[in-house]
Amino acid sequence: MEALVCREIGDPTVAPDAAENSALTISTAYPIPQLNSPTAVRIRVKATSLNFANYLQIQGKYQEKPPLPFIPGSDYSGIVDFVGPSVTKFKIGDPVCSFANLGSFAQFIVADESELFLVPEGCDLVAAGALPVAYGTSHVALVHRAQLQAGHVLLVLGAAGGVGVSAVQIGKVCGATVIAIARGEEKVQFLKSLGVDHAVNMSKENVAESVKGFLKARKLKGVDVLYDPVGGKLTKEAMKLLNWGANILVIGFASGEVPVIPANIALVKNWTVHGLYWGSYRMHRPPILEESLKELLSWLARGLITIKIFHTFRLREANLAFAALKDRKAIGKVLIEFNHEIDARPKL
Repeated sequence: MEALVCREIGDPTVAPDAAENSALTISTAYPIPQLNSPTAVRIRVKATSLNFANYLQIQGKYQEKPPLPFIPGSDYSGIVDFVGPSVTKFKIGDPVCSFANLGSFAQFIVADESELFLVPEGCDLVAAGALPVAYGTSHVALVHRAQLQAGHVLLVLGAAGGVGVSAVQIGKVCGATVIAIARGEEKVQFLKSLGVDHAVNMSKENVAESVKGFLKARKLKGVDVLYDPVGGKLTKEAMKLLNWGANILVIGFASGEVPVIPANIALVKNWTVHGLYWGSYRMHRPPILEESLKELLSWLARGLITIKIFHTFRLREANLAFAALKDRKAIGKVLIEFNHEIDARPKL
């Protein structure tokens, strides 16, 4: 099968097999994974999502550092290709989505049936490949951890990125007043199309002043929940806007700078700081992930959320996909899509 293999730590934006500078290589003869238990299922991958964690992992900067070589990748969608003798929930041909610790940047992947979710009828299979990690992160963070409710004010930093867009949509489903921060007019206009209550173009506006003006006009005291996948100076600005008793959700550090949240102010204002490493729920609280993804798929089927896909790339264009993440060009999700009819053609 065809697979993207990380053979050494390096820059994923360099084209695969590009002389000595490439961390990635395309293998066209990687062995197709075999079932490893009676309840195992093999999936022919249709689409796999790029997350910032994948980008960091190939660079050796993520908290989990797998031994080399490895196939990157986390969430994916596809069609059931083969099932173990004890599988009861799925049959060959079923559309499914899931997430893995590694391995989705390949034509086939094996998972236990307990880890798979049936994609509802009418849902786009490619889009479903972008659901588990980004939307799962935001759902667990906002619904489970911060307990976001109607009437709350939600401030989303990096709102036009993959997790940012998911947080905006989930915030609206929960009935919150959603304030979105992004860089660039195109991103701001997109966020307005999602129905945000206020959008700030941080390349032209002062974030704190713009948000304060909106809150005053709406007669709102401040922000109840801060959703922060960015970090750095933007976090510091956002903390000026928080209510007494606010929840801070630490999602990531796309800016490259880990913010300082002063404990003395958190004490005085009764803030709650939630670190949110979604992947660790798979080990420590798997039932929460299961219920979260089931609800998200239900919302997707009912049209309550929609998955914005910035662009889909072929596996051999993975470096371009990672470059879109690095350069912050993407509005929404970036995916690798497998066109199996093309991939099956003889290699010349």
